[in-house]
Amino acid sequence: MTYSTVFSQLAPDALSMKLYSTTAKEVELALRNPSGNIDSLLALLSPAAMAYIEPMAQQAAQLTRQRFGANIGLFLPLYLSNLCANECDYCGFSMSNKVKRKTLTQEELAAEIAIIKQRGFDSILLVSGEHETKVGMGYFESMLPIVNSAFNYVAMEVQPLDTHQYQRLGQLGVDAVMVYQETYRPHTYAKHHTRGKKQDFIYRLDTPDRLAKAGIDKIGLGVLLGLDDWRLDALLMGFHLDYLEKTYWRNRYSISLPRLRPCTGGITPKVELTDAGLVQMICAFRLFNPQLEISLSTRELPSLRDNLLPLGITHMSAGSSTQPGGYMTPDSQLDQFEISDSRSVEQVVTQMKLRGINPVWKDWEMGWVKG
Repeated sequence: MTYSTVFSQLAPDALSMKLYSTTAKEVELALRNPSGNIDSLLALLSPAAMAYIEPMAQQAAQLTRQRFGANIGLFLPLYLSNLCANECDYCGFSMSNKVKRKTLTQEELAAEIAIIKQRGFDSILLVSGEHETKVGMGYFESMLPIVNSAFNYVAMEVQPLDTHQYQRLGQLGVDAVMVYQETYRPHTYAKHHTRGKKQDFIYRLDTPDRLAKAGIDKIGLGVLLGLDDWRLDALLMGFHLDYLEKTYWRNRYSISLPRLRPCTGGITPKVELTDAGLVQMICAFRLFNPQLEISLSTRELPSLRDNLLPLGITHMSAGSSTQPGGYMTPDSQLDQFEISDSRSVEQVVTQMKLRGINPVWKDWEMGWVKG
């Protein structure tokens, strides 16, 4: 069995009605018993819980400090290519967009790595558009040895792959893979994905199952907040997370909560997520899952990112570029989306330290595990 079987038995419309009919009393009950309780997650994501953000934030900060200390891991995305064979109306890489296309050569990759290492990073997230023929397994196999020789922690965010391909990535040193569902509403998914292999909602939905079976250590989930009702999408992601943790309990899990950002050919959000709503969502997931890793990108404004640091965030990027070759030769015509926090790494680290947060550049080394 894979998650798509479980998902087919859910009733999203009924869950939506329950979300929007949740009472203050149910929120108060959820605050007393949030961990691992999917009903509590529903209540904490509901509009009724907006009035309880302060106690939610206090609990979330306490749980985060207990589990992770005052530490936040720093990582940087390294874009390998903006080639894409999909049509997705919210993404600057969409195949019909008239933008410059670029795929890094080994020499260009080495140059990007040299700059990133100079900035102190030892954790990297490899990102590319979804182009199976030109940026597929053959390309990854040629590039990963270069990346793995430079970084102790390597994550990837690329097109969904088969189980045996993920096994191969693990052999090449990949520690984590992020594959975001974008939205858990099939009709909305179909509206925004109109061409290419990404149209296959079920194949994407079952990707975390294949990752776990392939032995990848950490699996990342996420939704693009604004494609549909963010409260319901977040809740449905919570169901997915709950299934994965109970089925593949040896793996680690992370979530990312990106809001729609402007890009070439982009769209406006169907349901706007306010800053207060983002705070509510982060706190709800921290209370639901104290050991969950929660990542925050440069999509958000500096002031908001700084204020979110103690509330549940465990990993964040800084000084990011969203284009292939962007650290060596920035070119905004290659961007996947606009970033909101354009501060330097040094500026971000300074703000972290002022708030009593320790920036962590190196999480772990394989030698520590093998010994």
